[in-house]
Amino acid sequence: MGYMPYMSEHLDVARLVKQAQGGDKGALDRLAALATQRLRPYIYRITLQEDLAEEIVQETLLEMVMILGKLKNTDRFWPWLYGIATNKLRHHYRTEQSYRRAGSTRSEEPIGDREEGLERLVTQEIKQAVTAAMKALKTRYRAVLVMRCYDGMSYAEIAQALGCTEFGSRMLFLRAKKALEKQLALNGLKKGSLLGALVLFGKLTAPSEAAAAQITISAATLEVGLAASIAGLATSKAVVTTAAGIVGIGAVVGPRLLDLRPEDRSAVAKVDQSYTFNLLGDHAGRPQRYWYFLPDGPGGPLLLRAQVDGGLVVLQNASANYVYEGGVLYINNHRYWAKDLSVVRLPTDPPAMTQFLDQVEGRSTKAPYTRSMAKGLLVEVAYRAAEGYSEPEVIVNPNVSDEDYFQYDWPVAVAKQDQRDQMRTRGWTYFTVAGQIRGQPVTGQGRMAFYYQNYLRARPWLQLGLPGLSILDPMDRPAVVVRSGQDATHSRTTIYPGGSFFKGLMRPWAGLHTLDIVRRDAAEARLWFRTIPSQPGGWVQVEVDLANDLKAVYTIDLEADLIEQIELISAGRVVGQLQFAFAQELTGAVATIQEPSVIPVSGRRVEEPGVLWLARLAEGTLE
Repeated sequence: MGYMPYMSEHLDVARLVKQAQGGDKGALDRLAALATQRLRPYIYRITLQEDLAEEIVQETLLEMVMILGKLKNTDRFWPWLYGIATNKLRHHYRTEQSYRRAGSTRSEEPIGDREEGLERLVTQEIKQAVTAAMKALKTRYRAVLVMRCYDGMSYAEIAQALGCTEFGSRMLFLRAKKALEKQLALNGLKKGSLLGALVLFGKLTAPSEAAAAQITISAATLEVGLAASIAGLATSKAVVTTAAGIVGIGAVVGPRLLDLRPEDRSAVAKVDQSYTFNLLGDHAGRPQRYWYFLPDGPGGPLLLRAQVDGGLVVLQNASANYVYEGGVLYINNHRYWAKDLSVVRLPTDPPAMTQFLDQVEGRSTKAPYTRSMAKGLLVEVAYRAAEGYSEPEVIVNPNVSDEDYFQYDWPVAVAKQDQRDQMRTRGWTYFTVAGQIRGQPVTGQGRMAFYYQNYLRARPWLQLGLPGLSILDPMDRPAVVVRSGQDATHSRTTIYPGGSFFKGLMRPWAGLHTLDIVRRDAAEARLWFRTIPSQPGGWVQVEVDLANDLKAVYTIDLEADLIEQIELISAGRVVGQLQFAFAQELTGAVATIQEPSVIPVSGRRVEEPGVLWLARLAEGTLE
């Protein structure tokens, strides 16, 4: 392990912190001296600039003194202090672009001037190669390497310093090692030189020759644990960029990875044997791994990462839908759907939900399940053909979407095929509704968010109107239904939970394909449904049994990931129809659409009707 002067002095740092918090100036001075001694090599190893390192050390110490009284757990002083220093570094390197600019303007003072004693041990070329490789790493990677290899911090302490989970810190360390190995190879050092390079860099950047002499790094230090190793096998990064840096402008016509093949365009088969649900389809029995992140907890929006050992990566994060396969990055309008058109199961689905879906599809699934209802829930599941699904690994961390495995992790020069339309590139749009219910005209409008980040910034809303009836659902506030009588005194107002009238409709921000959203909404209400593929393909119809011989037939465009129309059918006759139109460009009449004001009203409060609101609308009983 690396040289740690604070341990060699056998000081009770926690006791020193308590004394300093109590006003002992001598204790505070001693604590500042220890902090300086430890922080200076840590920050220098990241910045490789003496003057910048000194500046950040001083800023860190100043903030330490100012907020030391807020530290409740004095045993966690070092991770807390590293967190302050790391935030100072992040502020300095605000973006990867500014970090690269900083790298090109740093002082090129040779590190060799600091360690004459090593001159006889290694050639100048090797020292330069190791230094160049470390310089090429992003700040976060260098920070985790320094904390782990030279300062001897545990993964739990690193997690606290970097504001992530312990599993996230292990993943980050794994990525950092892989990135360094790649940079070492680019600088001419052979495979297997990682441990030696880390030892050499530690000696080159040690604050003194005495400290350099104590630098050792064991092979055990470089271990990250089995779970993180497997998770990172297919996800090491070369460059992390912003969404704008990854995608090009304009749609490019190319192969559709998720097209249904002709042999797949049949109704879901009825099978007797048990079936292990497999979202990514048949990949010759190759291992697969899934990460399900629910920032608002089960029932809320879903971010998904899924990958097949050997290449295919599906990432549906807060900003777009990506598929990476065969060295090509596809950015799609649509979410992933199962090739056999089976309904996606989630590890947070209650057993009763899974059992109902099994009944509808005529098969028994072996889906993993966790009872956790926490917000910021991450569920990781591995799949192997022989063993089936692993037990879910559950992590609670509201910041998972910022973790490396929910970011972009393909080379910056990857071939890209951006197949999104204008409204998906924008992230949201307005839509209109037109149709009729039992001969009465229906009109409506609303705003749709396509990704979770847009959902947070521009909440969806829906407004529908029939003669004598108005519906306003602002999603994040109570929905209001007003049925008018012959005069205003006979109007009736009913208040529903927000989002009630998005049930059975598109909710792309929820993270699943519209096909699955519609069917899972039906299953939630225990309504039977049928999935009917079109011939030759591209569209699917879902027929849902609502009530009293009333059916809702959805026509869904798979690649657009939207509902084109909903037909309400009773006794074989169409009694209602709703058609949806979405604005690609925000021009003309669409540009004048404004979110209606929500005026506080009193009325009878009722429970969410689920997808059955369509049946009540058709029957004229919606209140």
